[in-house]
Amino acid sequence: MHEFTITVDQQFRLDASASFAMGFPGTTIDESGGSMAFAWAVDGEWTTVGVHLRQIGRTVHGEIVGSVSGDLADLVRRDVERILCADVDGSGFAGTASNDPVVASMHARFPGLRPVLFYTPYEAAAWCIIGHRIRMSQAAGIKQRLGDKLGVLGAFPAPARLEQLESGFKGLTDPKTEQLRQLGSAASSGLLSRDHLRAQSYDDAIAELQELAGIGPFSAELIMIRGVGVPDALPRHEKRMTAAIRQFYDTDDVAGVAEQWRPYRSWVGLLLRAAASE
Repeated sequence: MHEFTITVDQQFRLDASASFAMGFPGTTIDESGGSMAFAWAVDGEWTTVGVHLRQIGRTVHGEIVGSVSGDLADLVRRDVERILCADVDGSGFAGTASNDPVVASMHARFPGLRPVLFYTPYEAAAWCIIGHRIRMSQAAGIKQRLGDKLGVLGAFPAPARLEQLESGFKGLTDPKTEQLRQLGSAASSGLLSRDHLRAQSYDDAIAELQELAGIGPFSAELIMIRGVGVPDALPRHEKRMTAAIRQFYDTDDVAGVAEQWRPYRSWVGLLLRAAASE
């Protein structure tokens, strides 16, 4: 069994991450006593693995399910660190509350909460395609069926398997099926890896993502913020963000309000949407 550790800042809380992931239908996760376990196709390498995570102090301990090579174990650790946003220095996140009483109340309400990403940008893009014009609960059911029938360990299928998706899969229209096939091909060629998308400017990556079938402006932003893990991006097509700003700040000036959140605009946006949804 391979094990690994990730050092986190003092504000990070794995139990908050687990609770957040459990509450989002786009990801499949098991949570128990503050620990969390999940399976996914490793970004860029695409072998499906599972991990079990627990936190002790400022260290997240991970156990990889099954036998993996040393190189793959390194990629698993890299992915987990990114999925938990532990690759970003979050030590100053709480400081964003110093001049903003709304953010201060959010930090108190959701201590230790920061985004848990889709396991890969590829999986985030698939969620966007599956969920277009249907309820999130329906999309979650379709995504899980794809994992159960075509994936390994119940995880969302690796790109090569999605390329072979047959028409008539329950819940998917023919156009969505073809878009998912094309998505699998794009991921296999490296166009959806975090390294590839992070190597570009935010705007260039947004433009490139919109060249994929079924991916529009809203979806491209979701992929970058919740799939790639950009901590300081402000979505321009997220209606829930505008609604949350209006609710808590009594203004529609999203960009103006968000300036004081730098360099964690994506993270604070998450807190506001979480509060608004309650």
